[in-house]
Amino acid sequence: MISPAPMAEIFYEEKPMKPHEIIKEIEHLCLSDKLLLVADVWDSIARTNDVPPMPEWQKTELDRRYSDYKNKKSGLYDYKEVHGELRARTT
Repeated sequence: MISPAPMAEIFYEEKPMKPHEIIKEIEHLCLSDKLLLVADVWDSIARTNDVPPMPEWQKTELDRRYSDYKNKKSGLYDYKEVHGELRARTT
């Protein structure tokens, strides 16, 4: 976890900082503090258990694929087979 002193200056001012102001301050941190900050942000996201909203285009595509599967226009593939084909392409 990042020591509270530098982060306190960034996040605990009287008025909230705008995202571009936060990024400007983060740029002054050393690499190890930046990496710790990223880990802390990911951990805070994981604790919320929030699900990001699904864009309408993605929902439409998933509905189309599911419909194709139900109507036997598309099938399922064994992951080992797919994995093998991908490995063959990349080696």
